[in-house]
Amino acid sequence: MIVRRTALRQTSLLCRSVDSTSKAVRQWPRRIGTSKGGDETGRPRGSAGKFLAGMLIALAAGGAVVLYPSLTKEAPKPREAVIEYEKSRPIPESKEDNRDLISSQHLQVKKSWENPGLYAWGSNSGRVAAPDSTDNVVKTPRRISYFDGQLLRDIKLDRDFGAAVTENGDLVQWGTAFSRANPLPAETLKGKDLVKVEISRDRIIALGKNGTVYSVPVAGSDQTAGEKSDQTSWFSFWSRPETVNYRQLKPRDLGWGESIVDVASGLEHALLLTSKGRVFAAASSTSDFPSKGQMGIPGLTWATRPKGPYDEPHEILSLKGFNIAKVAAGDYHSLALDSNGRVFVFGDNTSGQLGFEVEPQFPFIDAPIPLPFHKIYSGSNQQPHVTSIAAGGANSFFMVDAKRVAGQREDADSARALGQVTADTWACGSGIWGSLGTGKWTHVSLGPSKIKSLSGLYEWDETTNSVIPIRLARLSAGSTHAAAVMDNVTFVDASDMSSDNDTNWGADIVFWGGNEHYQLGTGRRSNIPLPTYIDPLDGGQGDAEKGRKGEHHRFQITPRTTVRLGEGGTGRKVSVEQRVECGRFVTAVYSGT
Repeated sequence: MIVRRTALRQTSLLCRSVDSTSKAVRQWPRRIGTSKGGDETGRPRGSAGKFLAGMLIALAAGGAVVLYPSLTKEAPKPREAVIEYEKSRPIPESKEDNRDLISSQHLQVKKSWENPGLYAWGSNSGRVAAPDSTDNVVKTPRRISYFDGQLLRDIKLDRDFGAAVTENGDLVQWGTAFSRANPLPAETLKGKDLVKVEISRDRIIALGKNGTVYSVPVAGSDQTAGEKSDQTSWFSFWSRPETVNYRQLKPRDLGWGESIVDVASGLEHALLLTSKGRVFAAASSTSDFPSKGQMGIPGLTWATRPKGPYDEPHEILSLKGFNIAKVAAGDYHSLALDSNGRVFVFGDNTSGQLGFEVEPQFPFIDAPIPLPFHKIYSGSNQQPHVTSIAAGGANSFFMVDAKRVAGQREDADSARALGQVTADTWACGSGIWGSLGTGKWTHVSLGPSKIKSLSGLYEWDETTNSVIPIRLARLSAGSTHAAAVMDNVTFVDASDMSSDNDTNWGADIVFWGGNEHYQLGTGRRSNIPLPTYIDPLDGGQGDAEKGRKGEHHRFQITPRTTVRLGEGGTGRKVSVEQRVECGRFVTAVYSGT
């Protein structure tokens, strides 16, 4: 046992004078051990271990002090749930007012009937989205007052000009490319009973109800220059000169009773579809002759074209006999869909917009070739049938009904869901702005990619008491963005005879793609690679008036129905629907007849 004794000086060194003559001998504690193993030098043995042990004891004691309150405290009681009730609504003044108070969708449908017209947004550098404004962009939907109360047959939009067909079939144009001095909307080509318009780089391709195709200059100055034809009526003795200079696109060898029933146009070419399923192609611009195979006629160039007008239509012989039902055109490529659900593609493929992998040595295909969707669905036990097509810019879209069939190793009697149809949407081309809608920023497509947000959707149909696929009712493709209207179940039959809570609702509509000019209508500028909803066209003003200020509701587009227009349904009775149109950096929603 070690015995420690401490010998301390009785007189403190602090009490001694610093100038003392006696030697100050400092004495330190000395340790005297009785055992033989003692340290002869007097230094403590094992001091580091004792120091660490002391520290551990101190830490343990401190931890106990800190943790004691939490260890001895009772467990917290669960917080009592707070029930939040719906905000109180204003007291309704009538049955219709009650419907407006409880449903934003009902209010949107109602306003589309009471105040038909046109909303536009996006780039306004060419005075298209807002002709009466000098704003460079229009960030959210805004009405063009010229079209208030009007129904339109069709509309197409470029960044620098717009073209619309009125309810009476007359052509209306506006924008700086039409008239820099006066870009406001004005009627130009009249009395032709137009039903559809397409636009190229500098001309408008308009289809008359009787199958006549007109090519009209975009610029108002070009319309008044040059020789004009005479307009005649069915009275052979009456005619008057035209006020607009235009050309007619006339295929030479139409059969008896055959007429043009549809048109599509890119920046330089146009496709004409006949009532017998034949397709003709023509140059649609005076600035450049098509040179990327988009006309579908091998070897046809400006130098090799036959004698005659530069815009003379030529039949695409490779499509003869396939009974084409629909055509679509991007900037420099073309699509054709036959009655059996087969798709043919031709033209520019530098972004993979034809659905094939890009080959640098073959930047375009100058003759129609089939796009093999049966290979895309290979191994899925589904049989594809393309139901619709769309194209815009450097993108292509395909709507497909995929029917469940028995596989090679499946027993048809035991296989599940045989005959069930899945509605899918596919896209290919340039996705650098998110315009494919797949969620990926793809520069070049290797083949069609499924838009999962618009594929494999189902809903319960109370009319048939069955689950049905949700298809697309319409897809509009602009140069860098697109919009899709869902063919979901809608209801527009609420009336005085139905209950107070019986409300109308429209179809879902989504937007995606480039948004550098605010063309998606979100109010923000970021591109969106996935289909997304936007707010109601009035920006929520109607909801705020009905006590829903600050709430977020999505825009739903009104389906076709027969109603009386005007407030309270006191106007004329018409068949009307809302439609969406995506153009070059501009978007519009209008009341269509």
